[in-house]
Amino acid sequence: MAQRSGIATAGNWIVDRVKIIDHWPDQDTLAVVLAEDRGTGGGAYNSLVDLQHMGVPYPLRAIGCVGDDADGTWIRDDLTDHGIDHQHLVVCPDAPTSYTEVMSVADTGRRTFFHNYGANAELGPEHFPLDTLDCRVLHLAYLLLLKRLDTVGADGRSAGAAVLEAASRAGLVTSLDLVSEASPRVRPVVLPALPHVDSLVINELEAQALTGIECHGLDDLRRAAQALLDAGVRQQVIIHQTEGGYGRLASGGEYYQPSLRLPDGFIKGAVGAGDAFAAGVLHGLHESWDLPSTLRLAVATATACLRHATCTKGVGAMAENLALLEQHPFRAS
Repeated sequence: MAQRSGIATAGNWIVDRVKIIDHWPDQDTLAVVLAEDRGTGGGAYNSLVDLQHMGVPYPLRAIGCVGDDADGTWIRDDLTDHGIDHQHLVVCPDAPTSYTEVMSVADTGRRTFFHNYGANAELGPEHFPLDTLDCRVLHLAYLLLLKRLDTVGADGRSAGAAVLEAASRAGLVTSLDLVSEASPRVRPVVLPALPHVDSLVINELEAQALTGIECHGLDDLRRAAQALLDAGVRQQVIIHQTEGGYGRLASGGEYYQPSLRLPDGFIKGAVGAGDAFAAGVLHGLHESWDLPSTLRLAVATATACLRHATCTKGVGAMAENLALLEQHPFRAS
């Protein structure tokens, strides 16, 4: 195979139906929808579209499952409009395209989600074209929200772990993101996958669920990241939270990038910011950037995402996003 180039994302392909409401109602009472929008949802979808908005110069490919319905057509058309290859986005005739009803309160930005697994639950190892995939990086998002890939077999490994192992053997750099969940199944599903992951990018709640370490400050982030490296992550662990992003390398290097102090009115919605952060990390991984440069881009991309109520429409070109780091002060680290 020729020299690898490009990023493929696999996992959750969701239509977000975002509704801005006047308040969060008590049960059996009424709230008013002030505005609504439709947007991308799921780590695979959001990060890939963010990368396209950033203007990366390499191919972008989609892997996953959608339904044979209007939402599935909308996703495929949206990817076509973005110039993203979706030949490996399989249409499942017996399941609806996954969707999430996102209820966002106008004056607080607080969000509540109502999710339908849909066709994402059908994604299995057979849907990964590892023998022919010519990308450099494969990003799987989100483990813990993919029913078949989350299934733990008799060997004690999830199907997702087996996919990541096969991807590594095929010569791909592997990246993993999770959905936030605090339950007894988190460790059995995820920990066996970590020895087959080059780059793990998660938030502080997911780090706590995996390690048992509450991540409140830099020392906590450092201990949690090292625990995940000790559990097998091969290249880097990156943990993001509202205050910023921390990265630790298997080689021992580390870096903390504070987030920005933003003016009132800047934030239109926080949904998708974690996936935008991951998009920045993915670009740095693909380009073999150093950790400080990667985390600066990740924080800049996440900040840009905050400018819109949907997951991806706030992200702009890479230079535009990075300019935000010069326009606003950093939080105290």
